[in-house]
Amino acid sequence: MSIASELQQKIIDELEWEPSVDARHINVAVKDGIVTLSGYVPRFADKKNAEQAAKRVANVKAVVDELLVNLDGASKRSDLEIAEVALTALRANANLPRDKVTVTVADGWVTLDGEVEWHYQHDSAENSVRHLLGVKGVLNKIQVKSNVRVTDVKSKIHDALVRNAQIDASKIDVAIDHGVATLSGKVKSWAEKEQAGFAAWSAPGVTVVKNNISV
Repeated sequence: MSIASELQQKIIDELEWEPSVDARHINVAVKDGIVTLSGYVPRFADKKNAEQAAKRVANVKAVVDELLVNLDGASKRSDLEIAEVALTALRANANLPRDKVTVTVADGWVTLDGEVEWHYQHDSAENSVRHLLGVKGVLNKIQVKSNVRVTDVKSKIHDALVRNAQIDASKIDVAIDHGVATLSGKVKSWAEKEQAGFAAWSAPGVTVVKNNISV
């Protein structure tokens, strides 16, 4: 079995193992460590969960997600219904500032706009609507604009990398420029690269993360 075929089978096994993914109609192709997922899934949440499952597999360098969301009759909702439920979910989310995130829905696609101070709020808003019935996709255009001013951001990110058991912090370099954190270096898996990005986003005052780490 070739390296590509072996990696392909590992990804298929991981997708079938992941309980949050209906993988029956997912196709997997691998070339030079780049994984392409195609086919369709019954929920938007499956699409994102399949992408994350593929990234967890060792030696995956990148994932191209071409999965379509094919809703069955029971899962379909009008755009108005989706918008109403999405607004309710956002307002119920204690992590988000009141009325700072707006919602637009077109053909089942939810677009989020607005400004927040922390990246976890950016992600939390998306997570609030991702699993809603009838949603085909989410376009997150929320901007992170922090008013926090911290002088030792670089050391805080480095300390966070060291604390994370999944990351070899000695292989990662951090540069800070006016709230922009740039990560470089080399790690063993896409999951490790992603964890480093999460650590950088958690630092106070960071508004942009450029994750240039190679796998």
